[in-house]
Amino acid sequence: MNRRNFFAELKRRNVYKVAVAYAVAGWALAQGIAQVFPLFNVPNWALRLIVLTIVIGFPIALGIAWAFELTPEGLKRTEDVDRAGRRIPKKHAWIYVVVVGAAISVALFFLGRYSAGNKTAPRQREAATASAMSDKSIAVLPFENLSEDKANAYFAEGIQEEILTRLAKIADLKVISRTSTQHYKSAPENLFEIAKQLGVANILEGSIQKAADQVRVNVQLIRAASDSHLWAETYDRKLTDIFGVESEVAKAIADALQAKLTGGEQQALTVKPTSNSEAYDAYLRGLALEAR
Repeated sequence: MNRRNFFAELKRRNVYKVAVAYAVAGWALAQGIAQVFPLFNVPNWALRLIVLTIVIGFPIALGIAWAFELTPEGLKRTEDVDRAGRRIPKKHAWIYVVVVGAAISVALFFLGRYSAGNKTAPRQREAATASAMSDKSIAVLPFENLSEDKANAYFAEGIQEEILTRLAKIADLKVISRTSTQHYKSAPENLFEIAKQLGVANILEGSIQKAADQVRVNVQLIRAASDSHLWAETYDRKLTDIFGVESEVAKAIADALQAKLTGGEQQALTVKPTSNSEAYDAYLRGLALEAR
């Protein structure tokens, strides 16, 4: 059998039709299971196995199309049909199968692209939000009062307010107001979510413990996106020596965030409200009351 006769025989035995119909139906099936399987958490190896089965079945389908022919009596060998001289009139039903299969596969393809776009859009928006946040933006969350005397809560509130006020004087920093942060708890679990809500990249947490004339101030600066510590420090001071802690904290934060300080801002950070411990205590009470 020469090449021309061979291709003519392929056409006569409907091998071409079977090849096209199988390819379209296989592609539509692959697209369908690719969309449905993830909904039921079917493992990827099952999807790969089905696709491999479809590929292996292609030459098998061509072999069947060459050797057999569909007759009203069922599937018969092509040679037997030829000897009987009864060939089935050509029908165009296979064309409709191909067209419908192609339409389904195209619809499933675009459905998959649309679904994938909907899934990736929130992640892209989160990434864009995170990148839009300035690396020099910060929110100071309420400081935790660890004193045995709960009445000393004003002291923690006053120290937080004083640190916040000093940070707000640095023009190179974006500092969120206490009004926006006061309803958050100290040391929250989901820092990233809080940072996203406040529109900042960094969070300052702290705690105050006051006993008699001893004060412990614990602060930590955290990069919300990675939940990593940029800076942390513990200050153990006598009440009479606590005045400069807020300045030290503000300066350390500015250094950690690489904020540029003007000469005037550096002087403003070092200003002490008073050197009298009793007056300072009253000052912190006033800050706490004003903040409320």
